[in-house]
Amino acid sequence: MKVTLEQVTKKFGKTIAVDNMNLEIRERDFLVLLGPSGCGKTTTLRLIAGLETSDSGNIYIGDTLVNDLPPKDRNIAMVFQSYALYPYMSVYDNIAFPLKIRKVPREEIRKRVRNIAELLKIEELLSRKPGQLSGGQRQRVALGRAMVREPDVFLMDEPLSNLDAKLRIHMRGELKKMHQRLRTTTIYVTHDQAEAMSMATRIAIMDRGVLQQVGSPKEVYDHPANAFVGGFIGSPPMNMWEGDLVEKNGKLKIDTSFFSYPLPPDLKEIAASKVTLGVRPEDVTIDKEKGSNAIKVRIDVIEPMGRELLVTLVSGDATIKMITPSDRTFRIGDKLKIKFKEGKLHIFEGKPL
Repeated sequence: MKVTLEQVTKKFGKTIAVDNMNLEIRERDFLVLLGPSGCGKTTTLRLIAGLETSDSGNIYIGDTLVNDLPPKDRNIAMVFQSYALYPYMSVYDNIAFPLKIRKVPREEIRKRVRNIAELLKIEELLSRKPGQLSGGQRQRVALGRAMVREPDVFLMDEPLSNLDAKLRIHMRGELKKMHQRLRTTTIYVTHDQAEAMSMATRIAIMDRGVLQQVGSPKEVYDHPANAFVGGFIGSPPMNMWEGDLVEKNGKLKIDTSFFSYPLPPDLKEIAASKVTLGVRPEDVTIDKEKGSNAIKVRIDVIEPMGRELLVTLVSGDATIKMITPSDRTFRIGDKLKIKFKEGKLHIFEGKPL
């Protein structure tokens, strides 16, 4: 079932939590709402769920306008950061609860709970109480309680944030497999870009209530719409420097406070003269040819990261992050010349955010 937001705005006093949002979540999408804390992503989810009421705009689930529908009539299921399980009920009864209150026949409940337990690999836990379970097991039960309703849309609000790092990575894979099997439209909120990049079919990036870009993980990484997206997506973050666009002999270059660098001829037209140049650390390379465009730098910090090194370079007052294979030998203080990979420069209008 698709979900559509048309010019949706939500304010809390003078604070605009969601600002004139237009967004279509396609049927069977796994869309991740991504952004820093306070950007409006959870408010957007709560508006879709009916837990908040928008000040203006329309929300559709399928072709049905749901602005005035209570949550119970929207056929959505929500999984929260806190597991919100009933401690005095068994796992079986926690999963069955949404069906019992809808007066689903007992045999149908038994069949659906067993199917969900098998899918989530928690069959042996059905007689236990939540207090006897690990965090990962409790999260599976919370997912089972949402799934057993067979909703049109799953809404998930940072459901993995209470798990340890190793279990979180495992559960990301499990959620992805679950979505591939069930194909239910899923809207997932997180501030963790690794979660978003690994799980989403599409990512919607928000900042201060405003939708910045929607696209596949590859699209938002390779072609960020603006400096905010470029800086938010990617770890370590994209290098960014403010500079001036200068044309000389029919060729464009960017002048920063510490280097001048030529720009590709197929660069899209930019109206601003003040721009930000962005380069990802993996697109910074050592210039072995010692070309005329090389930038002189000195190694300041070396951070081993397993199969890669994260090297901090300095040139004047500027720092440049470079990712390079770990089999290279560097020493702090070494002087190098670097360049940027062709086709990997990002030019954003205005100053870095």
